[in-house]
Amino acid sequence: MRAVVQRVTRAAVRVDGEVVGAIDRPGLLALVGVTPGDGPAQVELVARKIAELRILRDERSAVEVGAPVLVVSQFTLYADVRKGRRPTWNAAAPGAVAEPLVDAVVAALRQRGLEVATGRFGADMAVELVNDGPVTILVESAPAP
Repeated sequence: MRAVVQRVTRAAVRVDGEVVGAIDRPGLLALVGVTPGDGPAQVELVARKIAELRILRDERSAVEVGAPVLVVSQFTLYADVRKGRRPTWNAAAPGAVAEPLVDAVVAALRQRGLEVATGRFGADMAVELVNDGPVTILVESAPAP
């Protein structure tokens, strides 16, 4: 599992022009990608990192300051561009595998007391954000054995 975590002053996701998820104060935007071998251990690691990374102002974490998180599924994090000009998506999990795991990340963040907004899985989404810093961190879990 991979997550690109960005410190933001605000962020929103639109589907067909309608806002489906947004945070309107400083927090985190987490783009989450899933690979077929991912499971509960990867969900827990990625959720813990998102919640506890000390990347907010004054080296604080989202859990410490109650910062909101916007989670957006992003299968393109597993694009392979080593050959040619057209990415392949072979390392990305199919929707039936990925959606419940992205939902599990959201649930794990909420269990930590965080306010979590989401995009819409599988939709053509327009993500807008104001990256603060800019601060952008890549979080990767070890693949399942």
